[in-house]
Amino acid sequence: MDVLLKKDVIKLGRMGEVVNVAEGYARNYLLPRGFATTVNPTNLKQIDIAKKKYETKVKEEKEKLQAVAEKLSECSITINAKANEEGRLFGSVTAEQIVEMLKKEGYPIEKEMILLESPIKQCDVYNVPISLHPEIQTQCKVWVIRESEEAGTEIKSS
Repeated sequence: MDVLLKKDVIKLGRMGEVVNVAEGYARNYLLPRGFATTVNPTNLKQIDIAKKKYETKVKEEKEKLQAVAEKLSECSITINAKANEEGRLFGSVTAEQIVEMLKKEGYPIEKEMILLESPIKQCDVYNVPISLHPEIQTQCKVWVIRESEEAGTEIKSS
């Protein structure tokens, strides 16, 4: 059965495409949930108009995210952590902590956007990769410094 997709469906197709699916899949899943509609000239015109609106919206979002990415690439955050004399952390710095610090700076970042391979366990300067959109990646400089025992002063270790 041929159906016209009203929304992007993972592993099936993108909005506005005509795809051939099993009749039961269309009748029991795609059509009731509003993911697809029957193929006819009226629906084709409506989906074409909706697709153009969607594409302009996505383009605007990409432009906004590109501006955020440029600001993020210049951003530098500092995280104080308890560490031994050699700079080895007693715990670790995770994506959640980085997101928390970036949100304090005013960046709309979610945990899933931080692309840490593993938690940070050493005092140092790190370029943390961030994916704002599948097509927009950037990096943010993260300084992990040792927390001082005395009066809360910061000590940078190299």
